Amino acid sequence: MLYSAAGIVVASIVAIAAWRCSRSPGGFYDREVYGMSEPAHRRYAAISLAFAVYFGMTCALRLDTAGIAGLALYAVIAVLYAASFLQGAPDE
Repeated sequence: MLYSAAGIVVASIVAIAAWRCSRSPGGFYDREVYGMSEPAHRRYAAISLAFAVYFGMTCALRLDTAGIAGLALYAVIAVLYAASFLQGAPDE
């Protein structure tokens, strides 16, 4: 149950961050080089929201193994999203 609760918190934070990023156009490297446009951020927000619901269901149903497996999968997605903010060069 602890893994599901952690998943709810992390997925909610990433969903909020992705939604906030989708409301701004971003810089040149975000859009053109890394492909992180507004729709890409919205997709990450929707995926994170779906995982938050999944973790909520695993927490309510006390499915500990499913929570661990879901958190392992979501950790990969969250790391990929966090890596999208690493820039090779600053915007001018």
